[in-house]
Amino acid sequence: MNIDKTKPVLVTGANGYVASWIVKRLLDEGLTVHAAVRSPENEQKVGHLRELAANSPGNILLFKANLLDPGAYTEAMQDCEVVFHTASPFTLDVKNPQQDLIDPAVNGTENVLQSANEVSTVKRVVVTSSCAAMFTDATDTLKAPMGYLTEEVWNTTASLDYQPYSLSKTLAEQKAWELAKQQDRWELVTVNMSLVLGPPLNPKHTTSESMRIVEQMGDGTMRFGVPNIGIGVVDVRDVAEAHLQAGFHPNAEGRYITSAYNSSFVELAQLLQNKFGSDYPISSKAMPKWLLLLIGPMINKALNRRYIRNNVNVEWKADNSKLTKELGIQFRPLKETMEDSFAALIEHGVL
Repeated sequence: MNIDKTKPVLVTGANGYVASWIVKRLLDEGLTVHAAVRSPENEQKVGHLRELAANSPGNILLFKANLLDPGAYTEAMQDCEVVFHTASPFTLDVKNPQQDLIDPAVNGTENVLQSANEVSTVKRVVVTSSCAAMFTDATDTLKAPMGYLTEEVWNTTASLDYQPYSLSKTLAEQKAWELAKQQDRWELVTVNMSLVLGPPLNPKHTTSESMRIVEQMGDGTMRFGVPNIGIGVVDVRDVAEAHLQAGFHPNAEGRYITSAYNSSFVELAQLLQNKFGSDYPISSKAMPKWLLLLIGPMINKALNRRYIRNNVNVEWKADNSKLTKELGIQFRPLKETMEDSFAALIEHGVL
């Protein structure tokens, strides 16, 4: 399917950590971006988007839209052939998982895709999904049919009581595929990201759970040792490129694992050691699993015993070859991602 690049494109949740880089990439291509955000009048939240547009050949139009209001995106979607749906809650500290995570993720996705059904110009919808829709724990990746994650794998182990964020991503993506199969005018493509790191474009007002991990590596939280958690990692700038290709490559289809490296928190900390280790309390030692089982829940509520058993000292494995072969994505070095992430935190006074 060929997409007309002279037509505007919609980005939902356009001021988010990942979405801001997608917007930048689209503007750099000279496209007109319909940026849907909750509070277009809040300059702290959207000022960086206007600045990006001012310094690029593209144009931006801001639209007010709330994820859970039916039809909220219909106006912003007018004349668009491509829709990038990135808006979704990403928080691990929730009191009511159903209300705070599941409902917004699933109902929000349904809301956007119902608008796609109504707006006749839409040809392709790219949903920002997650590898969390494929796995809950690192052990799941090794138990997958091939011994690693592929696009055929779905998460079957997350629940409301255990890793509800992963459940929200799974149910939201399943809802997207269900709705896509009920019509034949627009195509659905999903970008399934692993842990996203890299410099934020709006650092003072970006709430990125993943960047908090980098912050903890430098602020002393992990000075006595790093949990050796197996994880996939990808740079936010490469994620933006993957979205661009998913939206405009004529042959893009289905799901795409968007993960550059099969890594671990210990490796990430080690990559910071050379450049920043003399000035910041960065430990590159693995915290013993037995010790983590004792004190983990005190460090972070997410580090409960089941999570520690299934992720610490466990390799994380996924195959990204579909993305690299079909969409031609090349990933920047992991060291560059980590150093740029840490430098951004220093530059903006977080560290």
